[in-house]
Amino acid sequence: MPLPPPAPASRLRVANAAPRTARGRYVLYWMTAARRTRSNFALQHAVSRAAELGLPLVVLEPLRAGYEWASDRHHRFVLDGMVDQQATFDAAGVRYHPYVEPAAGAGRGLLLAWAAEAALVVGDQSPVFFLPRMVAAAARALPCRLELVDGVGLLPLSATDRPYATAHALRRHLHKTLPPHLLVRPAPRPLDGLPAQPPVAPPAGLRAAWPAADPALLAGDPAALRALPIDHGVGVVDLRGGERAAQAAWVEAQARVARYHEDRNAPDLPGGTGLSPYLHFGHISAQQVAFDVLDAEGWTPSRLSAPTGSREGWWGASPGAEGLLDELITWRELGQHYAHHAPDWDQFSTLPDWALRTMGEHLADPRPVTYTPAQLEAAQTHDALWNAAQRELVQTGRMHNYLRMLWGKKVYEWSESPAAAFELLLHLNNKYALDGRDPNSVSGVSWVFGRFDRAWGPERPIFGTLRYMSSDNTAKKLPVKGYLRRFGPKAGAQLSLLG
Repeated sequence: MPLPPPAPASRLRVANAAPRTARGRYVLYWMTAARRTRSNFALQHAVSRAAELGLPLVVLEPLRAGYEWASDRHHRFVLDGMVDQQATFDAAGVRYHPYVEPAAGAGRGLLLAWAAEAALVVGDQSPVFFLPRMVAAAARALPCRLELVDGVGLLPLSATDRPYATAHALRRHLHKTLPPHLLVRPAPRPLDGLPAQPPVAPPAGLRAAWPAADPALLAGDPAALRALPIDHGVGVVDLRGGERAAQAAWVEAQARVARYHEDRNAPDLPGGTGLSPYLHFGHISAQQVAFDVLDAEGWTPSRLSAPTGSREGWWGASPGAEGLLDELITWRELGQHYAHHAPDWDQFSTLPDWALRTMGEHLADPRPVTYTPAQLEAAQTHDALWNAAQRELVQTGRMHNYLRMLWGKKVYEWSESPAAAFELLLHLNNKYALDGRDPNSVSGVSWVFGRFDRAWGPERPIFGTLRYMSSDNTAKKLPVKGYLRRFGPKAGAQLSLLG
């Protein structure tokens, strides 16, 4: 079976001036964002480079302990993925080194130790969380070339030259520039056909200084997880992470694509895909999801319409497929490309001028009710629907898409200042949500405050010209009774559905 080609030039960036090392023993893939073995442009590129150089492949997947909001919940999700990676790479005869920091900073030097005997390092390019800063620091320090591969979305990050202010603006750009990129898909299984490799021994001293992850930790031993210096107050949830779980979730979700445009906003229905956590951690690729949807419809590029920027009709697909593709590509990549071009993408001060102005004009407006951060985190408000959304977030690591917008609007209304509301929402999102710390979920928080939106009338107290939402209107518009039963208060408690 022929090996896949290297990554497309539009997705490849040489991150430093160091050359390939002629005496290198292997090609090293530093897996940090695309934590999967399927439909992974970076892994595909590393396999291709290894074959080109006649060298074996080594894969390093590290997990830090010292990042903000590190917790049992987020760690367990990544560890589930490591279990899947271990099985797949072992079967392919590829040296895989999953490393979990036992203390913050303990992994410092690990990448350099592996790179010291590498001909080339291949890494993931991603705008997520601390990854750009970490990759930039590594590029300066590595003794050999670092080639970064962008597998974030269907439109390469290099295909935009600025952050876009609205979904409509990016959609117009997508309609003009996306079609050629639809012709180049990642290899579904880039390890297939990889020739037998000689066993690769780690550099001297590496095993002792940075041993591979404890098998008990990977297997799910709670005591091993508790031994790590992370937040144990944010517990593990039922949702499993990893590539196998992601594929199973996507198989189940494909049955709902036909009604996606009708059901995704209904809290009582399983109308969404549920893939956001898996996309955040790289356990499934946006490319696979998009092309699976299009292939199921027998789609070809000839069905694309003329560029209009319209939300519907451009793909020439069914309404459900069009709705899912708009969320997966337009809205998800709006946040990803924004973060790529704007390093301060998660700062209150970078919100649109019109939004900052209207919030400033209404800063002194009396709030009918305010809650402390502790009350909000504990879901102790008068609003049953809001409380249910907060409970869902804390208990499951997820929140219904539509209710996340309402959740944010109410915190804005109930806080002493917009800036305080912004910081609290980011904190709750990043602490509890499995898709937190991501440009896509941070976009949702920022949208509450006007990013990617426009001014709305009539002007209201507190909100000014920000878009207004209420729990009463939401309950009238969407079915929520089942949702309230699932995430409602304990039996006997009486809360009014107000807001």
